[in-house]
Amino acid sequence: MKIYLVGGAVRDKLLNYPVYDKDWVVVGSSPEEMIESGYQPVGQDFPVFIHPETGEEYALARTEMKSGKGYTGFNYFADKNVTLEEDLVRRDLTINAMAMDEQGSLVDPYDGQKDLADRILRHVSPAFSEDPLRVLRVARFASRYNHLGFRVAQETLNLMQELALTDELEHLTTERVWKEFERALTEKSPWVFLSILHQTKASKKVLPELESWLDTDNWQSIFRNCCEVSKEADIRFACLSTLADLKNVPAFCDRLRTQKATKELTMQCADHSALLSTFDSQPAETKLEILQGLDLFRRPQRLEKILSCVKALYREHSTQSLQPILDEISKIDPKQLIKEGYKGAALGKELTQRKLIICEKFSSSSHDGI
Repeated sequence: MKIYLVGGAVRDKLLNYPVYDKDWVVVGSSPEEMIESGYQPVGQDFPVFIHPETGEEYALARTEMKSGKGYTGFNYFADKNVTLEEDLVRRDLTINAMAMDEQGSLVDPYDGQKDLADRILRHVSPAFSEDPLRVLRVARFASRYNHLGFRVAQETLNLMQELALTDELEHLTTERVWKEFERALTEKSPWVFLSILHQTKASKKVLPELESWLDTDNWQSIFRNCCEVSKEADIRFACLSTLADLKNVPAFCDRLRTQKATKELTMQCADHSALLSTFDSQPAETKLEILQGLDLFRRPQRLEKILSCVKALYREHSTQSLQPILDEISKIDPKQLIKEGYKGAALGKELTQRKLIICEKFSSSSHDGI
């Protein structure tokens, strides 16, 4: 039995990049031997085991054969005779097809270290085109390492485009597409992810709602400016959905099966960010409508993220009076109004009137010092 550190951990170690997860490949072993050594088996498709102390994943060296559509359509074969090189050749990129033995010696049969030095994302073998998920993964890696000067090799881009012209991408689950998209939104250059998907025609299959926006000339620079304001995926997603001027934001979020909070923020951004960017100069009635539309009286915790969206989308914005208004309105005590004799419709009317007075009090003309 020989154990090797593989994949992203080796790549990032050589790049002096933070290593968060470690994956291991075991050569010359069997499921029975792994279990006898104390490893816990997980998964059904191929033998993966959890280390009893570290909790890290150890997979038996394996080969695979395409057996169906999508990224799950494979038959796997694990055997003591499967070599490390046979395991690595089925991986996506050369920079992900390196391994280190227990002494720290590098095993690099497909020149991944050279491609790291040359800053190239290159596929390992023609087997790349058997897995449609790799189109999204390569685009994500490009967005992660773009600031280091990495680019996708032309021959790999060609394979990605050929793959996008088939029906393979249509067999990716929505959950998997969103997972890759969401992860890409947290990278240093998320616009590169979208750019590569558009360049390879893959966006037509996985993100068709954004296609017309991606056809415009200056979307990259605009979105890039937005990304400088926040690194959070939900804020970046909300901003790009607003920039793309989607006809049906809720349907877009539902199709991608985003988290509920992400959907809510995206809808708030699309519906209110434009008016919110000029909040200070709006009349009292409009200010109150905005605050009620965002449900900020009951859910003031929403404010931070929606303001981040506004700051990302509008370089010039005036929202300084928003927090003081919310603070003042929160001091209104309905119970006290009831004691004063207000009830029913009269109570609601009085609450609205007092809120309007506060909004007017903090208007830009009367409170320029805010």
